[in-house]
This record gives sequence, C-alpha cells and structure tokens, in this order.
Amino acid sequence: MKNIVTVFLIWNIFVFALFGFDKYRAKKQKRRVSEKNLILASLFQGATGGIFAMVIFNHKTAKPKFRILIPVFVIENTIIFYYLYNYLN
Repeated sequence: MKNIVTVFLIWNIFVFALFGFDKYRAKKQKRRVSEKNLILASLFQGATGGIFAMVIFNHKTAKPKFRILIPVFVIENTIIFYYLYNYLN
C-alpha cells in the first residue's frame, strides 16, 4: 500500500510542477504546455497537485474549464484513491 501512496504523491508533485512550468513559460512568452495535457494530467490522479498549483501560482484560475474540471477531478481522484488504498490489499 505504501507504493500507491508514493506513486500518488510523486505524480501530484509532477503535476504541480507542470502547472508551475506552464506559468513560468507564460510569463516568458515561450511555448507552453497545452491545456489538454494539463487537464489530462489532472484527470489521471493529479488533480490535487493541479488545484494546489492553480492557487499558489494563480494559474488558469480565470479559465472556466479549469475552475470546474479540476475540483471535479479532485473528487474523482479521491474516490479512486480510496478504492485502491482500501480494497486492493
């Protein structure tokens, strides 16, 4: 079970960094990470990192699809994580 928690933490740190990298690239007016990739990374168990990044970096907070989808993904990710953690012993 420690493996599930470790993978979850590492992936969320990666997604957090991905949002941060995109914000950095936006400020430098360079090529950015696509919104599709940010959303997909959040969908696949990275929403916690995504929502923290949105708040800390103030990034993508004006975009309705991010304001709606990322919190929905947090709920979805929590349900999946709960199932994996509790029922796959």
